[in-house]
Amino acid sequence: MNILISSTPNILLVDDNRDGLLVRRSLLEEIGCCVQIATNGEEGLKLFETAKFDVVVTDYRMPRMDGGELIQRIRALDPNARIILLSGFVEPMGLTEENTGADAVISKSANEPAHLVRWVKRLVNRTLRKPPGSHKASKAVVKATAR
Repeated sequence: MNILISSTPNILLVDDNRDGLLVRRSLLEEIGCCVQIATNGEEGLKLFETAKFDVVVTDYRMPRMDGGELIQRIRALDPNARIILLSGFVEPMGLTEENTGADAVISKSANEPAHLVRWVKRLVNRTLRKPPGSHKASKAVVKATAR
């Protein structure tokens, strides 16, 4: 992947799966991001409260505080936060930008790395958050990755 980002965006990556964290961290660092990781929602929220992040990437299913709750709590602190939700259960659970509060919902699949890079780049370059449901392209991402 040759999609590089010009400045150094700070990314918060939250997932209870260590292997997933390491792979995604390497991918995002490869495109020029500075990545901090958290192994659960509570740890992710604490990091969000103490540092400035350009984009938050969170898994949905995690113990104690899932990605949905993490998104709600982040939105309460910063309604303009840019958030990507990852899940292996996008379609079965009906996860969308509208019902999760995320800017993008990406299915964990073989296409995930390309979609993650594209959405991180897109959100880093966005100055203001659009209301959920206004990203027609993100719905296509969910449909494309759910197949």
